[in-house]
Amino acid sequence: MNRITRDDIIKAVSGADEVTIAQIIGTGATVDELAEAQAWMANDEPMLNAGRPLATGRVRELVDILTELEPEDDDPGEPGPVVSSTE
Repeated sequence: MNRITRDDIIKAVSGADEVTIAQIIGTGATVDELAEAQAWMANDEPMLNAGRPLATGRVRELVDILTELEPEDDDPGEPGPVVSSTE
């Protein structure tokens, strides 16, 4: 198995900056392991239903790295709760 290259990552991971690319390469992962990590992130339920064990090893490392690229659930453009004071 060949280790993943910078070009492989750029093709597969949109929005990956240089630090993220270096982190992914640093795991020693392969293209197949990156694809598996992306499948886990996209939807883990079908994989669990198919009897696949939870991601471990390099795939788990990749999931952790890729999770950092996910947008936050709290959108800063959304108004927050209104807090009023009755003092």
